[in-house]
Amino acid sequence: MADAVSLRFPDGSERDYAAAATGAEIAGGISKSLLKKAVAYALDGELRDLADPVGRSGAIEIVLRDDKRALELIRHDAAHVMAEAVQELWPGTQVTIGPVIENGFYYDFARDTPFTPDDLPVIEKKMAEIIRRNAPFAKTVWSRDKAREVFAAKGENYKVELIDAIPAEQDLKIYSQGEWFDLCRGPHMASTGQIGDAFKLLKVAGAYWRGDSNNPMLTRIYGTAWATQDELKAYLHMLEEAEKRDHRRLGREMDLYHFQDDAPGTVFWHPKGWALYQTLVSYVRRRQEAEGYQEVNAPQLLERSLWETSGHWEKYHENMFVTETEDERVFALKPMNCPGHVQIFKHGLKSYRDLPLKLAELGMVHRYEPSGALHGLMRVRAFTQDDAHVFCTEAQIAAESLKINELILSIYRDFGFDHVLVKLSTRPDQRVGSDEMWDRAEASMREVLTIIEQEGGGQVTTGIAEGEGAFYGPKYEYTLRDAIGRQWQVGTNQVDFNLPGRFGAFYIDRDSEKKTPVMLHRAMLGSVERFIGILLENCAGHLPLWLSPVQVVVATITSDADDYAMEVAHLLKKAGLKVETDLRNEKINYKVREHSVAKIPVMLVCGKREAEERTVNIRRLGSRDQTSATLDAALAALVDEAVPPDLRRIRQDDAAAA
Repeated sequence: MADAVSLRFPDGSERDYAAAATGAEIAGGISKSLLKKAVAYALDGELRDLADPVGRSGAIEIVLRDDKRALELIRHDAAHVMAEAVQELWPGTQVTIGPVIENGFYYDFARDTPFTPDDLPVIEKKMAEIIRRNAPFAKTVWSRDKAREVFAAKGENYKVELIDAIPAEQDLKIYSQGEWFDLCRGPHMASTGQIGDAFKLLKVAGAYWRGDSNNPMLTRIYGTAWATQDELKAYLHMLEEAEKRDHRRLGREMDLYHFQDDAPGTVFWHPKGWALYQTLVSYVRRRQEAEGYQEVNAPQLLERSLWETSGHWEKYHENMFVTETEDERVFALKPMNCPGHVQIFKHGLKSYRDLPLKLAELGMVHRYEPSGALHGLMRVRAFTQDDAHVFCTEAQIAAESLKINELILSIYRDFGFDHVLVKLSTRPDQRVGSDEMWDRAEASMREVLTIIEQEGGGQVTTGIAEGEGAFYGPKYEYTLRDAIGRQWQVGTNQVDFNLPGRFGAFYIDRDSEKKTPVMLHRAMLGSVERFIGILLENCAGHLPLWLSPVQVVVATITSDADDYAMEVAHLLKKAGLKVETDLRNEKINYKVREHSVAKIPVMLVCGKREAEERTVNIRRLGSRDQTSATLDAALAALVDEAVPPDLRRIRQDDAAAA
């Protein structure tokens, strides 16, 4: 066979084909039913159009529509169909770019009159019509001159600009579906009909061309697409839940914090929000102090020369807030705590007996984020890191990583997160240090990863992120799954062979020689602000009693019970609980609704009868049930419930020992 190639199939079998054989021909040669189900093929893991010739030997897989890899194709194709629908409905609209994103897709359009949410059902209806046409996707390669000429003639000025930006050595691929076509890298499925009907347009937004505020404003239409209607319904339900749980909304309802343009990306904490913040910080302090961490505090402003030595000035300068004083010294607000901690380590001679040395700081850091990227507590410019750095020997990396892991997982359990993904990120292309050093570090961390999964008790799954490590060393990343299935990357443990040496940090080893320590960068919550946002959304504002900024509201039914309610509140406060009273001349149902919106965990309702019997009526957030208890019993139960989980474990251990 001329120009024969050898293809290996998933079952291990191998067959020879002509190099010009397409994925469709190979699938059809196996069975007609397989060709009917196929949407693409993969050669050595690379997705390709079914119409593409294989060209070379390799491992081949025929990709069906129910394959996870097909989901990106479904969304990519849906984006093209949306663009065609828009241009059919509103001729003259310019199409710009339309990538696949997490859980969906979008396209940016240039139109004199921006789109509105009312346009989305109309576009969806036209998309369904185009999908029913089942037009095949066809790929052709055009010359640069032809592409510029055709798109310029159509008035697609943004496409012409994109064409000019494509490197000269790259082919210009054009994908058509019937009469409509667009510039695209591909791949696509065989026809529009394979998209199916599990799609939905979600919202419109403004977006600057190429993300530059100096460029024209375009209209972005977001959509989602899934393989089945059940998956689409589940995702739309998740979006509804996410909207109800939005921490920005909860922050207003619970009176926790606000933002304003005078300090973009910086939190204005209200009394209740600051109480929540301080409770969380106190918990972190207790946990890490119990594990041998020593808390420190490094300066907010550090001179430019230090950031140049650390390497941050070169790699991170655009994200740093910089100021110059009258004596022409340049300073930067710290975007991270690690250089300051190395300076503290260097102060005074250190011996191998001092290692591991664990320095922790709940340090405020500042990072410049573009205005469009700011998002409540989740993306800010000023935040507090529960940062720590463990200075150790290379031989101590594995043991210290396991201790860090145990602490991190225990903390997540205390906050109700029962599933954690731990990924090991390995060496990137651009890195420092010898391959031998990376080999040793990665081998050790892979062994630790196995232990993490084995000891996770079903709480932990693990994975490898090849090539995603930091330039200075491999790292573990901890990702939480919340109550509605979303994932949040929170904690990290990064091995750093680079930074201590840059600053000349050393310790004296057993042989009285100077050695450079390894530095483990450890964060558990990551950003305290962001973790509060994640917590609020995970529990929909229903914080556990120990964490709630207001734990109990004592409310009256009639003014006859005011004195008794004040006494109840006094006793609760004396016992250490955070209490408010509501003695207003309002109906009790009104009070209950108002405090439920504010997410108060417990209401103690007092009327004339309760005052006479020295009882309270207990109402729990989210429950219609009411229970009655004596004041003493209710007080004892609430005090016990409000004990933080770490202190509860200490009490239980003490009781067991006694």
